Amino acid sequence: MNKKRILIVGLGLIGGSIALALQRSPEHEIIGYDANADTLQSAKVLGVIHKAATHPKEAVKEADFVIFATPVNATLQWMKELQTWTVPSHTIVTDTGSTKAIIMEEAQHLAEKGITFIGGHPMAGSHKSGVLAAKPILFENAYYMLTPLGSTKEEQVKALEGILKLTNAKLMVVPAEEHDHMTSVVSHFPHIVAASLVHQLANENTEHPFTKRLAAGGFRDITRIASSNPTMWQDITVQNRAQIQDQLEKWQQEMSRVQSILEKGTEQDIYQFFEEAKQFRDALPDTSGALFTTYDLYIDVPDYPGSIAEITGYFAEEKISITNIRIVETREDVFGILVVSFQSSGDRKRAAECIRTRSPYEFYIS
Repeated sequence: MNKKRILIVGLGLIGGSIALALQRSPEHEIIGYDANADTLQSAKVLGVIHKAATHPKEAVKEADFVIFATPVNATLQWMKELQTWTVPSHTIVTDTGSTKAIIMEEAQHLAEKGITFIGGHPMAGSHKSGVLAAKPILFENAYYMLTPLGSTKEEQVKALEGILKLTNAKLMVVPAEEHDHMTSVVSHFPHIVAASLVHQLANENTEHPFTKRLAAGGFRDITRIASSNPTMWQDITVQNRAQIQDQLEKWQQEMSRVQSILEKGTEQDIYQFFEEAKQFRDALPDTSGALFTTYDLYIDVPDYPGSIAEITGYFAEEKISITNIRIVETREDVFGILVVSFQSSGDRKRAAECIRTRSPYEFYIS
């Protein structure tokens, strides 16, 4: 049986998870490369890849597919080097970067060399990183965007979709500019807002030190993404600067509208402001999207020794995995003192049923 050889450059969380997902087919041989020798060795020992490459330049000669699972700046450098390599005419190259316009500009140069490049962005992640955190289910039910050039043949896109379907992601083909606009709205700009809210809290805390201790519950939830890797978000912001600036201008207009409502609006105007937001927010799909999604279950447990062990014991007995657990001290806008996070809506649903049938505690799903 002739196997499809897939070269994955970059074996962190994303690259490693793609490698594991593609191994679901016995027709695939996964060849991996990582600039970090320890990461490469770990990937081989853990079975994340079948073979380790000493350098992509040699491995690409026999590759049917090449996936650059590296940060965008590193991918751009690899793409420049790729122009000088011997790449088979049938080979399809893709990436996993979160911004696409700048990548596809470089892809034009590859096309001039006869190299097929289709941009890719699996819109999923985790609070963990590195090859040790890689898992084949990472992308299940998440959107996986593909951004081919206009000159790319449909059968080439279909060929890439053919292997990526093993991730169980929702594959979508969109123009690069459209991708960057959409991600600026639902991912990049919200990160700016979250970071700004934290900065505002830090400034307030200098004069009102107790404020920080109250910043749990809703504040902690809506600013969670501000804890993401600063280097990664520096790169994303620089690469998608124009789209983010456009969103910032719209946000400033929205804040002017809110200020006007506060200054001149009636009680009904203020109610309508919150009601419209609630209706739209409640209608949002409960699926993995551009932001890392946790599936939280809020449980109102009594404050006594052993209560957390009791809850987690129920989940362990029913083999329900949890990804995080924390106690909320300020709960003005949170229903439940104990917040347990799961990796899927299915796990959360099972956990809720477990609590309903096995305990007297009330619970809430946000």
